[in-house]
Amino acid sequence: MLLDITAPIVPFVGLGGINLYSTREELSSLLSQENVQMMVMNGKWIRYDIENSIELFFHLKNDRLFRITTLDNYQGKLFEGIGVGTTEDEMLEIEPSFVYDDFEETWESDKGVFVEMDAETNKVRWISVYIPELDSENFDSGKW
Repeated sequence: MLLDITAPIVPFVGLGGINLYSTREELSSLLSQENVQMMVMNGKWIRYDIENSIELFFHLKNDRLFRITTLDNYQGKLFEGIGVGTTEDEMLEIEPSFVYDDFEETWESDKGVFVEMDAETNKVRWISVYIPELDSENFDSGKW
C-alpha cells in the first residue's frame, strides 16, 4: 500500500488513501516500511508516525484504526480547501461549523474532524479525522 499525501481529507472516512476502521494487518505493508515509527500510548493505543505525513492511531483492544492525523508533509485538503498552513480566518470561511474548544485547545466540527493550530503562526498545523464512536461509552472496550 502506498500513502497518497495529496488525497482529500474526508471526515468519518479517512485520508491519504487509508480508511478509518482498517486493521493493522490490513495496513501491514505500510506500517512495516523503514521510515515508520511506532509508539504505544497509555497502554491502550498504538500510534504510527509515517514520513512526517500522517499519524495512525490504533486501539489495542480490537487492532482497528480510530484516528488519523496529518503532519507537516501532508498536502491533501479538508472540505476542498483546508490544509496544513491554512489560516484560522480561511478555515472558518470555508467551514463555519468549527467551534473552538478552550479545554482541548482545538477547533472541532461535529462533521467528524478537529484541527489544531500552530500557536505562533495561527495556521493549521494538524487535522484529525476519527470514528464517530470515539466519544461513545463502547470506545474504550473496543466494541465498535
